[in-house]
Amino acid sequence: MMLLRYLSQIGKYFLMWKEIFRKQTKWSVMKNLIFKEIDELIIDSLGIVAFISVFVGGVVAIQTALNLDNPLIPKNLIGYATRESVILEFSPTFISIVMAGKMGSFITSSIGSMRVTEQIDALEVMGINSLNYLVFPKLIAIILYPFVIGISMFLGVFGGYIATVYGGFGTSIDFINGVQSDFMPFHVTYAFIKTFIFGILLASVPSFHGYYMKGGALEVGKASTVAFVWTSVLIIFVNYLLTQLLLT
Repeated sequence: MMLLRYLSQIGKYFLMWKEIFRKQTKWSVMKNLIFKEIDELIIDSLGIVAFISVFVGGVVAIQTALNLDNPLIPKNLIGYATRESVILEFSPTFISIVMAGKMGSFITSSIGSMRVTEQIDALEVMGINSLNYLVFPKLIAIILYPFVIGISMFLGVFGGYIATVYGGFGTSIDFINGVQSDFMPFHVTYAFIKTFIFGILLASVPSFHGYYMKGGALEVGKASTVAFVWTSVLIIFVNYLLTQLLLT
């Protein structure tokens, strides 16, 4: 019974994608909606992303330095390990899970509140494709999400540099040499491919749970929790698949 319910939800999710593009809202209206979503989803996320990135990058560098007990291991390994950890996993995956809580909960609660207050029904009565009106601007705004992750990568490595140099774990030259050592440009490409797909999940899964929720104000909170859980699970699952496909 539960399997049938999950299959039904998956089918409804893919039908939602079809409806999003079925009937487009006028560009004069859509343009303002897109700018509004960019401000709420992208610009408003920069602060928390910057804060987390700097300090977690510093923690990665310190933990790496504390495990270098052998004097034969070069100190530039700190910069190398920090770069690899931040680019490959921390920035694209960990930050996306954080955004599933911050960004995803906001999307679910905002759309869910419109469902509870019958604003979505009012849009349908006026002949507006409510899914296109509500979800499409979020999908367009999330195209800029890799920009957020790019900033996270830079600040994560910068946080590692600050922690290493000013914490007395290594010199500036050693850290920079480590960051430059054995650099593979495809790792950055891989990270941005993941980020783009994670962004689509961040916009679509919470929108789905908010749009199709039933009940009153209490269910809005429940829908936000469920959306966060499923978005995080899908991010981790897709991360595994992409790692197998692109790095092995």
